[in-house]
Amino acid sequence: MLRQLHSLPGLIAALLVVVIAVSGAILSLDPALERAGSTVPAAGQISVADLTQTLADTYPGAEQIERKPSGAIVVYYSDGDRVGADVVNPRTGQRIGAHEPSSFSRWVKNLHRSLLLDTAGRAAAGIVAVLMLVLTISGALLLAARLGGWRQMLRPIRGTPGQRLHGELGRAAFLALLLSALTGAYMSATTFDLIPAGSAAAPEFPAQVSGGPPRPVGELPAFQATDLNDLRELVYPFADDPTDVYSLTTRTGAGFIDQASGEFLAWQAHSSARRFHQLIYSLHTGEGLWWLGLILGLAALAVPIMAVTGVLIWWRRRRAMPKFSANSAPNAAQTVILVGSENNSTWGFARTLHAALIQRGERVHTAPMNQLAAGYRRAERLLILTATYGDGGPPASASRFLARLDRFPEAFRIPFAVLGFGGRQFPQFCGFATMVDEALAAKGWPRLLALDTVDRQSAQDFARWGDALGEAIGLELELEHTPARPRTTTLELVERSDYGADVQAPTAVLRFQAPARQGPAAGWLRKRHRLPRFEPGDLVGILPPGSNLARFYSLASAARDGMLEICVRKRPGGLCSGFLHALKIGDTIEAFIKPSPGFRPAAGKNPVILIGAGAGIAPLAGFIRHNAARRPMHLYWGGRSPQSDFLYEAELDGYRRDQRLTGLHAAFSRASERSYVQDKLVADRMHVREMIKQGAQILVCGGRDMASGVRQALNEVIESLGLDIATLQLEGRYREDVY
Repeated sequence: MLRQLHSLPGLIAALLVVVIAVSGAILSLDPALERAGSTVPAAGQISVADLTQTLADTYPGAEQIERKPSGAIVVYYSDGDRVGADVVNPRTGQRIGAHEPSSFSRWVKNLHRSLLLDTAGRAAAGIVAVLMLVLTISGALLLAARLGGWRQMLRPIRGTPGQRLHGELGRAAFLALLLSALTGAYMSATTFDLIPAGSAAAPEFPAQVSGGPPRPVGELPAFQATDLNDLRELVYPFADDPTDVYSLTTRTGAGFIDQASGEFLAWQAHSSARRFHQLIYSLHTGEGLWWLGLILGLAALAVPIMAVTGVLIWWRRRRAMPKFSANSAPNAAQTVILVGSENNSTWGFARTLHAALIQRGERVHTAPMNQLAAGYRRAERLLILTATYGDGGPPASASRFLARLDRFPEAFRIPFAVLGFGGRQFPQFCGFATMVDEALAAKGWPRLLALDTVDRQSAQDFARWGDALGEAIGLELELEHTPARPRTTTLELVERSDYGADVQAPTAVLRFQAPARQGPAAGWLRKRHRLPRFEPGDLVGILPPGSNLARFYSLASAARDGMLEICVRKRPGGLCSGFLHALKIGDTIEAFIKPSPGFRPAAGKNPVILIGAGAGIAPLAGFIRHNAARRPMHLYWGGRSPQSDFLYEAELDGYRRDQRLTGLHAAFSRASERSYVQDKLVADRMHVREMIKQGAQILVCGGRDMASGVRQALNEVIESLGLDIATLQLEGRYREDVY
């Protein structure tokens, strides 16, 4: 709901929001430019009497004086048949230049206030201000939820480059955009009398004046008592008319002053509502607060960028969501299918189930688990297909399911079945599915089927579950699921280095390039196709022959290196690892890139602690290779034998010599001094502790058993600092890529 609240106004009003924001940014320059061309005395230095006396000599035909919010003094005068307006120096009364309002500025102001459409445009601009307010608040709430709460709002933002840019700009401009939207909405509301703007002071014209000879303006007590910084407008009486009066408007009110006595004949203070309106006007325009105007203008320039990135994020999310034919409304469906997926693979199974039920005449509603509705009026069963993220956590499309379930009506209960997706090699295999199954049972919902699981996207496991489901609901279901083949790039093996055969841990570093173009060119002139874009730490999905199910490997290279490099340990019975180890130079693979922007060193100069074991060294070596700034990087890595499987040994020595690698701590489980990587961390505890005190980031890559041991060791090391791994994770300083 919150995401829809944020996306819908932005999509509807994207263009108008950009127009209002850009025009506002242009207008924000006016107060600063006026201020730069003016001489503004400090409060208490010059009175209105001083100013008028100075101008009496230089502008004997002065008819009106106006003080702009920027502090500029404008004199309107007549000289015979000629009238004019000049900006003057309030200290000397000398002319600075002609007062000529910019036609461009007036056009931009009209565009900003009414979209050049008069009353209808003002209404539209007001609606845009409200939408901008909704976007600002909902965006902040979404970012806080994504980062783990308001206290974590300064954590690094993960995601694609577009998502990070959108979030960073929104975070930086939040307060300024909130102020602009609030004040803009208020001013629009006062324009249409939805909120009282208060009345400007308008005293009654005096019924009687002294009529005596005018005193010199510098001697009038009312002028002497009024500071120039409080002046807003002074209108002179008609020349040679002793019955006319001065009209003075100040920051606090307005009144009429007798020419002869110099005393107020009438005075009316501004109402509190009017003073509040003036404050809001200054906060919105920056007039009188030129520095604030520049801040608001700078924030407004972020809006067009956020509009573009926001639309791109929405479009990519929409394209990633699978489409379901004959998807019934929640309250019309007999069967409700809710899906929890991190990378969309579970949606393919949901589509197969949805289609099979439709073929059997069922009305089916399929949606993300986050869209658990308040009730399903005609539903006879609830089927949940969910993956697990990390160590038992919810995937992206199910992150709010359990919270929604807690608020679900107690009286509503229908039979349910939960099918979990995952890999049995992980300790928390289908952990979130188990959590959902138990939560539904605890709410009193009856089980249609016991919790079941699908291992590594097995079509056989899914078909077996479909048979059981069909029997339970009295329908014959045949769930024949074929994973959609992802779009891949052909890569050619050009180099390999083999390790670990002597210690029964065959591991290969494989380097691929895009295959050469076919044609008459040969030898070194032969050009190759371009590699897809990737960075160290991203993942490459590789499809072994005869399979649509990808296996993922962390990358040790960037596309700009001209090669794609991975490190693969051969697993007993491993379909993909066996295929890769059997490759010869010139053989090809089919692969695609899966970005992993959350697993890479954060920007800055703080130390980086790299921890891994076995083939997990691949992305860590890539981070070191690209450490052009020579920031402190320390590698703690574990293998079996220094003679057989010291991966990247020669490269690491070179990185130490050119200072891309600051420290190397290698542990070997089958050496004479047997040790593991966590032992090295404990032995180097003083240095590790000091680096963490300096703001170090920790990146861990390798098997889950190793990662578990590392977490335990590091918790012991940093306990004396009042820290733990959970805290470092919340701060974005501890990240894992484990398998």
